Amino acid sequence: MTDAKSPIILAFSGGLDTSFCVPWLKENYGREVITATVDTGGIDDVAAAALEDRAIRLGAIEHVLLDCKNDFFDSVLRYLIAGNVRRGQFYPLCVGAERGLQAARLAELASARGVATVAHGCTAAGNDQVRFEVTLRTLNSGLEILAPVRDNNWVREEQRRYLEDHGLPLPAQGSAYSINRGLWGITIGGQETLTSERSLPEQAWVLSAGAFDKPKATSHHTLDFDAGIPVALDGENLNPVALIEKLEILAGSYAVGRGIHLGDTLLGTKGRVAFEAPAALTLITAHRELEKLVLSAQQSRVKDTVASVYGDLIHEGRQLDPACRDIEALLSSSQLRVTGQVSFTLRPGNLFIDGVTSPYSLLAATKGVYGEAAGEWTAGDALGYARILSLPGLLQTRAGASAGEA
Repeated sequence: MTDAKSPIILAFSGGLDTSFCVPWLKENYGREVITATVDTGGIDDVAAAALEDRAIRLGAIEHVLLDCKNDFFDSVLRYLIAGNVRRGQFYPLCVGAERGLQAARLAELASARGVATVAHGCTAAGNDQVRFEVTLRTLNSGLEILAPVRDNNWVREEQRRYLEDHGLPLPAQGSAYSINRGLWGITIGGQETLTSERSLPEQAWVLSAGAFDKPKATSHHTLDFDAGIPVALDGENLNPVALIEKLEILAGSYAVGRGIHLGDTLLGTKGRVAFEAPAALTLITAHRELEKLVLSAQQSRVKDTVASVYGDLIHEGRQLDPACRDIEALLSSSQLRVTGQVSFTLRPGNLFIDGVTSPYSLLAATKGVYGEAAGEWTAGDALGYARILSLPGLLQTRAGASAGEA
């Protein structure tokens, strides 16, 4: 049974929905609220201080900031890179991939504090409600989960009016766009994404607004990988989180990684969201090209199959499913030789892979030269191989002719 005096831990982003939840929960449940922000990227010192100040002004008795950027890379992003995961062959799971980890840390915080109730600000229309609650219920089926905005059908204008009527601060951004930011990119929702016809106006992009007005000069760069992990940018050794943050600024300034994803929501409907994921797109593209140099055809085929399933599970907030551990084991094994350097060029709106090198290069390992000269085989071997390979088709044609097919 829930302790009526126990505080409520609220997942807090500082946006309108979670800002509204702080005073509403206090008023309607008569309990104190502890706000918690799980930092999986996109929060600098200034933003962190602003979040805490805002939470306290809204009535929270305490604000907790959990730095989980390295944990996010180690437990999720390294596998999204290893699998070259892009939903619909396009969208690199910018923000949704964080939700499972964020929910897990909320459950751990509740357990550590002896709190039996957690809350979130998700609506009934999106994917995040499912992601949060799947993880929370998996880790602690006894948790009481509150979702005031969803369960009471509050609309944004009602929430704004509630905060105004109570003399509480509204979110700083009066924007017409809903923006979520994390280590793996940014999602942007607005009127244009509610239908399928239009793109965003130029000023709505967060990292790259105006990038084509005064185009930057072409620039050349390198990325180094060690067993599938990005370890250096332009010769500078960096930990993965720092590398991603630096690459986001670099590639984002060229408007690389922009897109508008149209896909299937967890609720079974279609949904559309704009995104900017310059670091994710650059890393996945570079990593994929390096893999082509060092992996066999069968390795790539098997890995692509399970990586697609892995992406679906992460998208659905099911990263605690044992199947994810099995897939991660295969992905980790596949990366043992994914070591080398990728050279790439950035132009406004364009990422171009110039070349790849690796001590495990299968291209360099052969004595043959593609399209030019045989290596470990003879001309006779090639002729025999072509004949054997043609046998299934030959037999199908012969059988059809025997049966009188035209």
